[in-house]
Amino acid sequence: MSYTKHYSVLKKECIDTLTENAPKGEIAYFADLTFGGGGHSFEFLYRDPLFQVRSTDQDPDALKNGEARILNEKMSGRIKLFNTNFVRFPGIAIESCPEVFEKGGFQGILLDLGVSSHHFDEAGRGFSFRFDGPLDMRMNYTSDAFLTAEEIVNEYREEKLFKIFTEYGEEKYAKRIAAKIVEERKAKRISTTKDLENIIFHCYPKEQRHGKTNPSTRVFQALRLEVNRELEVLTDTITHLIPLLKIGGRLAIISFHSLEDRIVKNLFKDASESTELPVHILTKKPIVPSEEEIFDNSRSRSAKLRVLERTEFKKDKNKYKKEFRQE
Repeated sequence: MSYTKHYSVLKKECIDTLTENAPKGEIAYFADLTFGGGGHSFEFLYRDPLFQVRSTDQDPDALKNGEARILNEKMSGRIKLFNTNFVRFPGIAIESCPEVFEKGGFQGILLDLGVSSHHFDEAGRGFSFRFDGPLDMRMNYTSDAFLTAEEIVNEYREEKLFKIFTEYGEEKYAKRIAAKIVEERKAKRISTTKDLENIIFHCYPKEQRHGKTNPSTRVFQALRLEVNRELEVLTDTITHLIPLLKIGGRLAIISFHSLEDRIVKNLFKDASESTELPVHILTKKPIVPSEEEIFDNSRSRSAKLRVLERTEFKKDKNKYKKEFRQE
């Protein structure tokens, strides 16, 4: 399956922020843990000939496309692409990238969460209700470790479907939709994106079926998060990435969902208050796309970028506090 063109969200902001502290005239290592179409990874390589990148992706299409692009652009000496979910990257980095830690660690690590344009634009992946395709939604469609959206829709209890649609999709008609799914699947298995979209469409009141947002948007989003265990994986990963950074190195995470952003915000806050590794949050408020970027790519409108930096010492929040006081 060919890999469709992908727009890298907040690309300039990410690269500028992560390379800002890179030493001049020296090799620096960066990790792009959501390679996708390679936009961010290759932008690091274009920025400085001494920059090296270690990337991961679990999508077979992204991996095939990425390896071909690396060869075509003669970058195989500067970038390594690992076939894995990013939750396993900390172990892989320590085992397979000793050269990085000889330099003190990664100068920058990037996570661009969510779904690429390729996933939405390929009917066979089942991420989009715009096309009629199988209800799959797995990032790695060759793995049996994850249930497909079809299996979830047809096998989860009504109560669990309601919980997923409510918590992950913030869907106000979750109860009605879950009940209708259970009713419909008794007569016929729900196997395609259009089957599911039709059910959701008719669960909405007539006056709300043709609004700005398609009625299926939130349920499809919730199913994608459940299929790929995205929130669970994100929560398990963030704190294990911080020790991979060198002093002055930065971790940047782009989220597209309020639940993802909340996890990033809270875990960054916890890390900044921890007594283990000193870090400093650089984004009091998240960086968001410009109006120009949103015009060029409407899918970027919900993106939020948060960044933290590993520091040598813990920064004192109160700049007026004296280090030592004797009565």
